[in-house]
Parts: sequence; C-alpha cells; structure tokens
Amino acid sequence: MSYVDGFAFAVPAQNREAFLDMASTVAPVFRKHGATRVVECWGDDVPKGKLNDFYTAVHARDGEVVVFAWIEWPSKEVRDSGMQKVTDEMPSPPGGVPFDGARMIFGGFRTILDA
Repeated sequence: MSYVDGFAFAVPAQNREAFLDMASTVAPVFRKHGATRVVECWGDDVPKGKLNDFYTAVHARDGEVVVFAWIEWPSKEVRDSGMQKVTDEMPSPPGGVPFDGARMIFGGFRTILDA
C-alpha cells in the first residue's frame, strides 16, 4: 500500500496566491522524485471545536486559513529516498515561505485502507 506524508498549517489569508505559487513550484520536485500525488487544500469549512480543532493544532491566528495537505508515495522506501532528494533540490521560494513553518504539524502514515 501507499505511504502518505500529511501536513496541517496556517497561512495568512492575504498570502493565498504566494502560497499557491510556492506549492506549484515545489509539487513537480516531489513528483520528479517519486510522489504520485501532491495535494494542497485551502480551508473552506473548518469548524471551531469546543475542546480541539485544526485552528488550535496549528495555533492559527486571526486572519489565517488552515491548510491541509498530503503527499502520496508508492511506498515508505520510495518516500524516504525521494524526500532526501527533494530536500537536496528544493528551490527557495522567491519571497520566502508565506507561512510560519514552526506551527506546521506533519507526519508520515502507512496506508491501511484505501477504499
């Protein structure tokens, strides 16, 4: 089964186009090194929770939008090899990263069901 890297982070709403430009630049690098899908999702219907929610998880501030993203790989082995190559080759965004990466949450996940 596939392997997935998942991400959640907050992006200032006014940085949407800069974020999309950055994501569009780096997605082909992931694909070049083995990723089968690179998906970036701009928060549209993200409810506030009573105990916990995406906003709390990423310490979102007023005026920020939660982004949920994932990169799908054929296997963990392809991911490990590809991610190292991506790290070595990753272009720096011209205006810098348009969000606070310190508040990003992420992890690698083995697929156990794909219906």
